[in-house]
Amino acid sequence: MLTRKYDHLRNRIQNLGSALVAYSGGVDSTLLAFITHVVLGERCLAVLAISDMHIDNEIEDARQTARELGLHLHEVDTHELTDPRFRMNPVDRCYYCKSEMFGLLRTVASARGIKWVLDGSNADDASDHRPGGRAAREYGVVSPLLEVGLHKDEIRSLSHELGLPNWNKPSMACLATRFPYGTPITEEGIARVGVAEKGIRDLGIRQFRVRAHGDVARVEVEPEEMQRAWELRDAVSAAIKTAGFTFAAQDLEGYRTGSMNDALSGEDLARETSGDEFT
Repeated sequence: MLTRKYDHLRNRIQNLGSALVAYSGGVDSTLLAFITHVVLGERCLAVLAISDMHIDNEIEDARQTARELGLHLHEVDTHELTDPRFRMNPVDRCYYCKSEMFGLLRTVASARGIKWVLDGSNADDASDHRPGGRAAREYGVVSPLLEVGLHKDEIRSLSHELGLPNWNKPSMACLATRFPYGTPITEEGIARVGVAEKGIRDLGIRQFRVRAHGDVARVEVEPEEMQRAWELRDAVSAAIKTAGFTFAAQDLEGYRTGSMNDALSGEDLARETSGDEFT
């Protein structure tokens, strides 16, 4: 089954002729960028968006992975916080973020004579609230991993088989996903979450999120690491308070994708369709 999907993916990319890949250094976009590079060669360009919404070490990791794989890498700057609609953090916040990014990528692709823009959405993304998909459709972005039905576990397996260095990398996401909808996104808030997450990551905890609820930091940790996080609770609390939070709490349900969507009503969800990353 996985071999068949892989063959379909290669054929789909080959038929595109030329492609720009929205590359973040995550597992999904790395696999897509690598296969597109192998199939299309000089007709493939990986583009990394540089933003305050992403942790600095993630950007450097993405650059390093691109160098190791020999990708043709180009960087663009995005400025989400200059958009008041994004800063208000509405339910469709990611639509505005992705609109800016895909618009930039489309401009780069056109300037270089590249016909298609690709992103790393996968088959699991179709079941979540992801308003960025509307932006992808508006800009004609193609999602090959989704088209051939590759799920996250299959992407990791295929990445491992291909020897990609980040096949088991924890899932990452824009720092704006750490705030409840309706809570304004500010430079100070983003910086505080970033510092708190760096402190916890330095303790060796791999898959987690620091969700910001005013002065309270609610830490979601992967179930397999929850016991260790509890044993390190004094150090975790110190990292959170050093970042500027007053209180630290560990979520008893643990890390789960899109937990901020739990508070959305049916009407909220009905407004948008799938396609963006909420983790």
